Amino acid sequence: MKRLFALLLSLILCLSGCAAVPETPVDASSEAPETPAPKPDPTTSSAAADYMEGRLKEYDDTLYVYKDFADGANHYTQKAWMGDDYDDIPAMGEDAEGYDGISGIVCEIDLSKHGWGGYMFLNGILPEGRTEPLSDFGEHDAGLDLTGAAALTFYAKGETGDERVEFFMGGLGVGESGVAPYADTGEITLGYVTLSKTWERFEIPLDGLDLTRIGCGFGWVTNDSNNPDVQAVRFYVDEIRYEFAEDNITPLFLQSYASVKPGSDDAVINNFAYLYDQCAAAMALSYAGKHEDARRIADAIVYASEHDRYYTDGRLRNAYMSGNPKSFPGWFSARGEEFARMPGFYDTAAGAWFEDAYAASAGSTGNLAWSILALCEVYSNAPEREDYLDAAARIADFVLTLRGAHDGFAGGYEGWEGSEAKASYLSVEHNTDLIAAFGRLHELTGKREYADASASAKAFVLSMYDEEQGCFYTGTADDGVTANKEVIPLDCQTWTLLALGDAFKDGDKALRFVEENMAVGEGYDFNTDKDGVWFEGTAQVALAYLYAGNEAKYREILDALNANSLPDGSITAADRDGVTTGFTVSGTDIPWNYGKRVHVGATAWLAFAQMGRNPFAY
Repeated sequence: MKRLFALLLSLILCLSGCAAVPETPVDASSEAPETPAPKPDPTTSSAAADYMEGRLKEYDDTLYVYKDFADGANHYTQKAWMGDDYDDIPAMGEDAEGYDGISGIVCEIDLSKHGWGGYMFLNGILPEGRTEPLSDFGEHDAGLDLTGAAALTFYAKGETGDERVEFFMGGLGVGESGVAPYADTGEITLGYVTLSKTWERFEIPLDGLDLTRIGCGFGWVTNDSNNPDVQAVRFYVDEIRYEFAEDNITPLFLQSYASVKPGSDDAVINNFAYLYDQCAAAMALSYAGKHEDARRIADAIVYASEHDRYYTDGRLRNAYMSGNPKSFPGWFSARGEEFARMPGFYDTAAGAWFEDAYAASAGSTGNLAWSILALCEVYSNAPEREDYLDAAARIADFVLTLRGAHDGFAGGYEGWEGSEAKASYLSVEHNTDLIAAFGRLHELTGKREYADASASAKAFVLSMYDEEQGCFYTGTADDGVTANKEVIPLDCQTWTLLALGDAFKDGDKALRFVEENMAVGEGYDFNTDKDGVWFEGTAQVALAYLYAGNEAKYREILDALNANSLPDGSITAADRDGVTTGFTVSGTDIPWNYGKRVHVGATAWLAFAQMGRNPFAY
């Protein structure tokens, strides 16, 4: 894939900032880590967890050809023109208003230039060693197996209301010149229909059709004889999907942010599934007793760990394509193998696919720690699934290679595969994650090296506490030593309190620091500039108060969070656009800000707060 830093103004990163060296070192034993005491009798009731369950179930009996612009659920993403002339080929755009969601497809043909024409939506192929997919017309075994699909449904409307268009599926590789080696096993057409000016639902029944290999998932065609005295036909389609009679359960990554319309800078992350968000969601679903849903995300994490397009050591990327992580049939990595799909966006003007450097980076310590936490949690409710525990141990063993010169673990790796660089800073957030991740893994495996690693991470975190101010700094600068006190993030306070529990005796003072420096109205900011409410962090503060024994304050903050949640149970990343973090997007000078956009990570933490669950407890 072509490599470019996407201009992401609202990118959510797993914190990898800089921090200060300790003023007063705090001793931490290498004995097995202390376990924060869980709150007794937590509830499994959570509107936020219900929302995430609903998001997953949208795909239980559905395979989308087209859902929304740049949506990770889209299949048959390659478009092939067919017609009587290959000059002045009309393009299809995705910037139209759709029937549902944020966009629809606009289709147009100039009948004064083309007597007939249309488009096929193809699966295509990605040959080994190539960076851009190619169209395929049945020469390769690349069709999707849609067995079990009962119908192909879609919505369509015309510009004027009298357009006549034929809609179809299948038939790829079958023509007057013969049958291709891997032609579609079935085909069916709806025939010509007359469109109205309002959206109508159309259905193509698939009963009795052989769907074992379908390379053309959808298509349309029209001509001048069906549209007499018309110069141009213009119409719209949306929500093109296969509906299955029974649930078609697959591994799945949730889209991290609600989609926004094409044309904005934020639209380029529509299909991003940030790894941290997935891990938090899986844990929240598990706490809510939604174990099958949690396993779908865990299955996706395991698949990604075992099927990276480049790495073979189990490390994970910072983000993946939302939806089913498995590459399409006929799409191969440089090694000629199936692979976990990466997020990105197609630039029609450039005619190229672009990825984001942060998303493609593999081996971020904090994200790996959360993966261990999520896999261990889901494994605890599915102990027969040894692959969860095996994957967690494989990831943990990779993190062990990042041990610092003294206590703690460095930030991991950054950059494109083959040219990645090892980060030398140590992050309080990352090491806080590792206290719990290694501790949980030690609990499940009994391996001493994980207990030692947890204790080492704890020692580093405690050494970053400034007793005079009552706060934890972010970590170290790139040299691993130099102090940097420019930004003091909220989660370095809340996560440490939740992870350290009784091992940290200054919790009240740390919470006072949060109140004095980060409180904004009924919520809390990411940093100390108080320019807006960060809802994920606000949920963290609520839990910190609960586990500090102040249930009244916990209830007060939770009530404010619930008041700011949406009717479907979700919550936005922030209460307004442009809430700053004080950091920049990794590798760029672009400010890393949060906006008022529904976010899975924030919703997962809202679920933790609603259930009174501490994800760092083990």
